[in-house]
Amino acid sequence: MDANTVYYVLAGVLILAGLAGTILPALPGVPLVFAGMLLAAWANGFRDVSVWVIVLLGVLTLVSLAVDFFASLLGAKRAGASTKALWGAGIGTFAGLFFGIPGLLLGPFLGAVAGEMSGGREWREASKVGFGTWLGIVVGTALKLALAFGMLGIFVLALLWD
Repeated sequence: MDANTVYYVLAGVLILAGLAGTILPALPGVPLVFAGMLLAAWANGFRDVSVWVIVLLGVLTLVSLAVDFFASLLGAKRAGASTKALWGAGIGTFAGLFFGIPGLLLGPFLGAVAGEMSGGREWREASKVGFGTWLGIVVGTALKLALAFGMLGIFVLALLWD
């Protein structure tokens, strides 16, 4: 197996791990997708995928990082989340990793609710904050997935365009 084949296999692994990471909060999803595409383009000497395409993909990666940060924050803020709720959502997200898909869906919500309740809020008000925080995370994840697949589409078009 030659070096380029190894690079392409590694690029594919990075892209697949990145796609998983757009859903799993423990992995930096879109940056891994970008790293895989950059590696594949580099392995080919940027012949099929130009540096300008890579720059565009890099900008989209930065946009995804901003989306990830602001979607979660805006969802929580709109619901009136406190700092404790934000910390709770983060801890709940991490803890949820150990419980599969149900944990990933419920962890941020339960963490935000626990954070709000630890600050003295009633269950009903805390659950509204938890839902707002959870909704921000879901919207952010959907936008990151859309960006990741859009980046893949641009990359494939660049490969096929002659």
